[in-house]
Amino acid sequence: MQLIIATKLEILFLSTPTSETYCYFDLPFCSPDYVKEKKETLGEVLNGDCLVSAPYKLEFRIDKDFQVACRKNLTREEVIQFRTAIKRDYYFQMYYDDLPIWGFLGKIDRLGTAVPNDRFFLFMHIHFDIFFNKDRVIEVFARMDYTHAVDLVDLTEDRELLVEFIYSVNWKETKIPFEKRMEKYLQSSLLAHHLYIHWSAIMNSCITVLILTGCFVTFYMRVLKKDFMEHTYNEVITDDQEEKGWKYILGDVFRYPNHRSLIAAVLGSGTQLFILTILIMILGLVGVFYPYNRGNLLMALVFIYAITSGIAGYSSTTFYHQLEGTNWVRNLLFAGCLFSGPLLFTFCLLQTVAISYKANAALPFGTILVLVLLLTFVAFPLLVLGGILGKNSQTEFQAPCHTTKCPRDIPPLRWYRGVLPQMALAGILPFAVVYTELYYIFASVWGHRIYTIYSILFVVFIILLIATSLVTVALTYFQLAAEDHQWWWRSFLCGGSTGLYIFGYCFYYYYARTDIHGFLQTSFFFGYMACICYGIFLMLGTVGFLASFLFVRHIYGSIKCD
Repeated sequence: MQLIIATKLEILFLSTPTSETYCYFDLPFCSPDYVKEKKETLGEVLNGDCLVSAPYKLEFRIDKDFQVACRKNLTREEVIQFRTAIKRDYYFQMYYDDLPIWGFLGKIDRLGTAVPNDRFFLFMHIHFDIFFNKDRVIEVFARMDYTHAVDLVDLTEDRELLVEFIYSVNWKETKIPFEKRMEKYLQSSLLAHHLYIHWSAIMNSCITVLILTGCFVTFYMRVLKKDFMEHTYNEVITDDQEEKGWKYILGDVFRYPNHRSLIAAVLGSGTQLFILTILIMILGLVGVFYPYNRGNLLMALVFIYAITSGIAGYSSTTFYHQLEGTNWVRNLLFAGCLFSGPLLFTFCLLQTVAISYKANAALPFGTILVLVLLLTFVAFPLLVLGGILGKNSQTEFQAPCHTTKCPRDIPPLRWYRGVLPQMALAGILPFAVVYTELYYIFASVWGHRIYTIYSILFVVFIILLIATSLVTVALTYFQLAAEDHQWWWRSFLCGGSTGLYIFGYCFYYYYARTDIHGFLQTSFFFGYMACICYGIFLMLGTVGFLASFLFVRHIYGSIKCD
């Protein structure tokens, strides 16, 4: 049996509550002559990790007491650096045998309002409790010990100090098997009251969707069936019996929309993001994103997005070809840049901000080069290949009704039938479906909490798709019933309006749920959340359009069209 001995710690220096990260030795800790850096994966670099060897030696099953790690003379400027970090609640994150450990740098003694200055103390003593089972490390805890005078140093005054960093190690035996050593990190997301909240929200969403589905089926059986029957028994229509409502515009409902190239591009990009989301969900369900597989999620997002570029090219040019478009190259460029363009622009801006703050979020040149090569030699060729296949596809747009040469005038409509009121109405129910789950997702992404219940997330995603489809179809019918035949763009915008609601939730989360401060954290939060919400807008807009498209084809295919 192999004896596993971990002789080093990997340290990641972080700040709360969001992704403002710095290397451990960016603060004036005493460092060894040679700092050994861990070779990181692409996902770890994108995650802002900066893993280096720690000045603590933890030999397997060897206890230590008040072991001196290093000594250092702190200058006045370095004392101010430590004090600022303590004031901002910075903490470090360590890994021992891939098990995470957290600890704060120091503490503040609040002296009340009568005394103008608080006292700042730097923790000098880290005590490690390590549990093992035979030759395997099971659990690791780190606590900042300050029971002795040497465990703390006062940093309140700006003066030079001689500090001595010490640590203790205590090994304890446990009966927990190695296979279950990660379970304690999952308990925060699997606690009974958390699961109760998740499943209660899902049940409420299911009931809402069932009610909506029942209303839609009842409406279909009563109203649409009646319209079908009336049209069947009245094949000869006199002037006094002229068709009204949605049947009146059968010669215009399949008229090609304005900006055909753009709508084909947004549908292609939305289809790609939909497939990307489904694949990420599947990987989460099979356990690929197990907690503390650092950077796996970001790496999967990058590679899957590059690989699925062919789907965007094929979907976009196929639909553009069906709409009798001619400039397929421009359409392909639209599809390739519609989402990646704003994302890259936002990335460049935030990269500049991170460089100015010297934060780990600023990616090194090598990583940027890898991303550029991935987009250039994987994503772009697949996009072009998919576009060529879509251009050469033999599928044709076969409308069930003949389109007249001259479009009918749309009658004046009330204000609540406009685009913006309809979008506001369309996004309420789908947003209500995901509202509860959004808190846990945001807390995981921006609060460094663990999210592991991908099964619940997948169920919520399916309910979201159903709710978006039903609401968009219902609004499309009411639009057609009002003799407004320009439903193409409207169905897309109504379907994607949930993304705007989620972006609005970002402001609530920012002010009510976080302690985010400073330009770096704020710009990263709103910058990347804007890109995510824009992606959701494209994806759900595509879902809403396709649902409406199938519905419109069905109802007009069910009547006799001359």
